[in-house]
Amino acid sequence: MDLVTLLINLASGAVGGNLAGAALPADKNLGTLGNTVAGLLGGGLGGYLAQALDLWGKVGANGIDVTSVLAQVGTGGISGAVLMVIIGLIKQAMNKA
Repeated sequence: MDLVTLLINLASGAVGGNLAGAALPADKNLGTLGNTVAGLLGGGLGGYLAQALDLWGKVGANGIDVTSVLAQVGTGGISGAVLMVIIGLIKQAMNKA
């Protein structure tokens, strides 16, 4: 994974994590820092998996391809949001126990 792709995935993952955190009830929200960290991890991992499976083209392969950039933003944002929700649900379950 090249640096540009990684940065796109991390940034969009952080945004996705914070958007998901804002949409969830307070008992599942991790706070701004927690949402950002979970989003960063989710965005990075989701982008890595998408590239490892060769789902999208490389962002810098032949210059900047807008479709690849949008695919990376979507992958990072969704992955970041999904991981933040999973961690939020685990947090809620642990607080109940």
